[in-house]
Amino acid sequence: MLARNAETLYWIGRYIERADDTARILDVTVHHFLEDATVDEDRSSRQLLRVLGMPEPEPDEPLDVWAVVELVAFNRDWRSASIASSIAAARENARGAREVTSSEMWECINTTFNGLAERERAAKRLGPHEFLNYIKNRAAMFVGLADTTLSRDEGYRFLLLGRAIERMDMTVRLLLSRAGDRANSPTWVTVLRATGAHDTYLRTYRGVLDANRVVEFILVDRLFPRSVFHAISIAEDCLREIDRGADSRVGSRAEAQRLLGRARSELEFLAPGELLEDLQSRLVALQDIGQAAGDAVTAQYFHVTPYVAWTDARARGGDFDPILEGEL
Repeated sequence: MLARNAETLYWIGRYIERADDTARILDVTVHHFLEDATVDEDRSSRQLLRVLGMPEPEPDEPLDVWAVVELVAFNRDWRSASIASSIAAARENARGAREVTSSEMWECINTTFNGLAERERAAKRLGPHEFLNYIKNRAAMFVGLADTTLSRDEGYRFLLLGRAIERMDMTVRLLLSRAGDRANSPTWVTVLRATGAHDTYLRTYRGVLDANRVVEFILVDRLFPRSVFHAISIAEDCLREIDRGADSRVGSRAEAQRLLGRARSELEFLAPGELLEDLQSRLVALQDIGQAAGDAVTAQYFHVTPYVAWTDARARGGDFDPILEGEL
């Protein structure tokens, strides 16, 4: 597969997942503002922007629910991590990779992008939930179309890899924002709702809300598809399928696989009672590993240099033979 197509699919997966996760987190935050009149909207809004890695306005510019929705949902600046900019970036990538995506996938993402302006106007009349629900539904549709219309080849693996790495990063960011909360704080319910884990968690633990169990469920549950452990496992599987000839007697040769494998092992063999101990530094380490793994994937598969390498014909005893190295 061409490196540019692989990179395009990888970033489509990341941008769609980023838009979906951001919509989930913002939806829960807006509901929290509306349901609890005692919430400090400015402080909570700035905390949300830090979780999402977005720049904060100046301290003399107080934020309320509509201001933070404008920044997180509707901002069209391509440098931001807003929902609208993520959808636009995904569409731009998909437009340049029509030969490796299905027609249904392109139509879904193009229709989603074209519907943003109308949904934004509806949200300003009826409330942010209209826009955020639209994004979550369209992201789910795109994921479903990708799963049912793409062959399980390298392209699909890169799409899935991008989605898994982004999901790991966003989930760790969300947990990091709550790492200092009390064990009995009601904000842990917010974490469950933002990750789509609330109903599944209640069924798993029979309705008992406990911070240790919430962290355990979101970090290391093997069956919940939005857990950090599950995302890391999916990313490892994708890298293994992409690099099938990488078997080595001394361990993984690829940096991304080594980093993700180490993170998975640390989570897998950590005693459940130790999860809340030094949780913040553990989450920061996971966030750094996710960033490093993404950089390693980019360096290994996407930055192919030189694009054209010329073999020495005299050394081979023949004519010059151009070897294109632009494929994985």
